[in-house]
Amino acid sequence: MNLNENAIKVLEKRYLAKDENGKLLENPEGMFKRVARAVASADKESVSAEELKDIEQEFYDMMANLDFLPNSPTLMNAGRPLGQLSACFVLPIEDTMEGIFETIKNAALIHKSGGGTGFSFSRLRPKGASVNSTGGVASGPVSFMKVFNAATEAVKQGGTRRGANMGILRVDHPDIMDFITCKKNNADITNFNISVGITEEFMNAVEKNEDYNLVEPNTGNIVGKHNAKEMFDLIVDMAWNNGEPGIIFLDRLNRDNVTPEIGQIESTNPCGEQPLLPYEACNLGSINLSNMLKDIGGKTEVDFDKLRNTVRKAVHFLDNVIDVNKYPLPEIDEMTRGTRKIGLGVMGWADMLCKLNIPYNSQISIDLAEKIMYFIQDESKKASIELAERKGVFPYYDKSIYKDLGVKVRNATTTTIAPTGTLSIIAGVSSGIEPLFAISYIRNVMDNDELIEVNPVFKQIANTEGFYSDELMRRIAKRGTIKGFGEIPENIQNVFVTSHDISPDWHVRMQAAFQKYTDNAVSKTVNLKNEATHKDVSDAFWLAYKTNCKGVTIYRDGSRDLQVLNIGKVKGKEESASENKGQTNQVSGIAPRPRSEIATGFTEKVKIGCGNLYVTVNYDEHGICEVFTNTGRAGGCPSQSEATARLVSIALRSGVDHKYIVEQLKGIRCPSTIRQKGLKVLSCPDAIGRLIEKVAKMQNGQKDATSEICITEEQKFQRPTANTYHKGEDTLEDEADFKVAELEDGVEGSDTAVCPECGKKVEHEGGCVVCRNCGYSKCG
Repeated sequence: MNLNENAIKVLEKRYLAKDENGKLLENPEGMFKRVARAVASADKESVSAEELKDIEQEFYDMMANLDFLPNSPTLMNAGRPLGQLSACFVLPIEDTMEGIFETIKNAALIHKSGGGTGFSFSRLRPKGASVNSTGGVASGPVSFMKVFNAATEAVKQGGTRRGANMGILRVDHPDIMDFITCKKNNADITNFNISVGITEEFMNAVEKNEDYNLVEPNTGNIVGKHNAKEMFDLIVDMAWNNGEPGIIFLDRLNRDNVTPEIGQIESTNPCGEQPLLPYEACNLGSINLSNMLKDIGGKTEVDFDKLRNTVRKAVHFLDNVIDVNKYPLPEIDEMTRGTRKIGLGVMGWADMLCKLNIPYNSQISIDLAEKIMYFIQDESKKASIELAERKGVFPYYDKSIYKDLGVKVRNATTTTIAPTGTLSIIAGVSSGIEPLFAISYIRNVMDNDELIEVNPVFKQIANTEGFYSDELMRRIAKRGTIKGFGEIPENIQNVFVTSHDISPDWHVRMQAAFQKYTDNAVSKTVNLKNEATHKDVSDAFWLAYKTNCKGVTIYRDGSRDLQVLNIGKVKGKEESASENKGQTNQVSGIAPRPRSEIATGFTEKVKIGCGNLYVTVNYDEHGICEVFTNTGRAGGCPSQSEATARLVSIALRSGVDHKYIVEQLKGIRCPSTIRQKGLKVLSCPDAIGRLIEKVAKMQNGQKDATSEICITEEQKFQRPTANTYHKGEDTLEDEADFKVAELEDGVEGSDTAVCPECGKKVEHEGGCVVCRNCGYSKCG
């Protein structure tokens, strides 16, 4: 198999089966065989044993050759006990307390199984509305979104990562303004992407600068009006601020709803490309367009014969997934088998264009996009018709538009353009229909050595044309584009464009080209430069509307940069350690400064669930420098708390700001939690974080900060008479009861420009981030 080093690393870390000790039980070949065998088994009742082996081999070859890959849950779980193979689900939220928390429970089960969830909060009554059953008032959609977010924080997908959600609210909901601004702070509601559900009526009012109606969802009564242009400008302002919210054109989703008799489409999956009815799931997969080429007489062309065969086999594969899938809820099982929706998409589009010598930002590429997607759509429908002849139409066929058309198909939908973050890393190609993210970048390896990663298509051409050199690749990596390099021919500069080389209108036009022949929707991020204006965002939204996109997501470079670490230039061996002293912006090569001979500090005694814990925080002339812990005779976890203290001490003396350490430690929960004098100390790390915070306050000269610290008699200071620092923290403590942690993997949500696992720059795609260096991904 043609897997590169990075693909193997990602597979080993995130996909290959392991035992309870983390030892690999399979290699990539074994994974593809496991998946092919499990998915082919859906045909065992309708074909002979020999035919079944042929089908299994077809599926294996298609994946092993990297011509097609299914969504991640299928690669991870097919043929394994969990058996949940779908990536995206939509759950309804009813306007009752019982209904809301039933949905939270169901979402937790889906996240546990490895899926993402989409919700419409539009049915919930607005904040302040009366609740007849209790005589109280409603909290409103945004308040409950925070509850959903906290529940997601507590459940890790498959034990490895937290789930992702999409939250949608109709633009005519009375609480729409609160919803639009609910993620103004990058640290809020971190496990959600949010999109405003836009109606045609609203967009018409925006164009005419008129008011539009706000409607109470329970009664349908008009409860207010608002100027549509002002509301649209607020959406633009928030999107410019940090990329949230996106917009979804609800009327267009329902215009293409193939089963309108079953219900209305209210929401999508977390990345916005899969509109679904309540309780529906969809199985996605992507064809690697970079492999759909042939050479004829020295000229590269699209291999439509290979593409046709791949589409046919991929539709068969995805249809089989529906039958072998173990769904997390019976309602999902019924709906998904009832409509049998599949979503076949593409990846490697930018690589295909480069191999064809076609610029991404050109009319030729737009025309080719329409031609290829029309071909995929047409062939996928033919494959679905053939499956229907052998296996029958989908059960809800009589409630679909197909019965009136007289077309018998196996699947209600067949095409979706999904983001392919880690899948494209495995395939070694560009993601989805996105342009190239980078031509060259540098990866640090052991002992400060540097490994230059170069786009393989560009590297081949650079070698052929005779301008390749490591030194040039380093300069390209530093600049992020090949524009302006005199040694690179201009025609090559025009073809190998990166995301920020492309103006926003080309991003949108490319999305529209693929949407034209896609059943469901298209996941695409309109990447803007940091200096982009509000008008640029507004223009992108309007162009998406005018070109019949079903939604649009923008991301302005740097607008979510709350990162703890920043990527500076890569330092090699020749640079002295003294140059790095005191710096905090280098991903690797940091060494803690020596411990001072004399340090001053405080010790606090707190009660934890397993006894007394004594925490000492010391500081020197540079600031807080070390932490020690000691447990009482009752026992506890001395090794764990000591390890935490040692690591915190190293981080402090390496220049990490104490506030980031406090953010990580406060809120960590231990099963043995007790309340004392109005304070709940959640764990040993929580106690450490709190004392560091108090000592920092004292150093900053905050009033009465010293009296906040409980200290031992050995230090000969008087104990305070009251725990004044607990004042005003009850709300935070109550929230901590429900949340496992405030932060994910060392950074606040996904709002960072660097990967929390390896420190490399991440790509923003469809409301998510993905690291092409290590495979880390996070939505919300």
